[in-house]
Amino acid sequence: MTLEEIRERVGGTVAVDVEGASAGSCYVGDLLSDIMGHAGEGCALVTIQNHLNTIAVCTLVGCEVIVLCHGRPVPPDMAAAAAREGVAVVVTPRSQYAAALALKELPPADK
Repeated sequence: MTLEEIRERVGGTVAVDVEGASAGSCYVGDLLSDIMGHAGEGCALVTIQNHLNTIAVCTLVGCEVIVLCHGRPVPPDMAAAAAREGVAVVVTPRSQYAAALALKELPPADK
């Protein structure tokens, strides 16, 4: 699923645009150690974690897209790291559950 398709389905805005960013699966989580252990390569991460460490975790697991829920802002250091590391960020007003339902066409990313 392309970044634009993800943005459209979750009713969000692209906060960090990365050309060619896409997702082939989806993982929902807020505990970064859990995400490291279970999110798979090429997934969209649905979360409320709006800080720099989220980008580091996505880089480790190979996640190209973060869907940041509840309209949480993207801090400047997170945006800079996301752009540098090639991780797109979409901000949605929806909850994690609602965002995940909107992405139901993506299979679950679970290693």
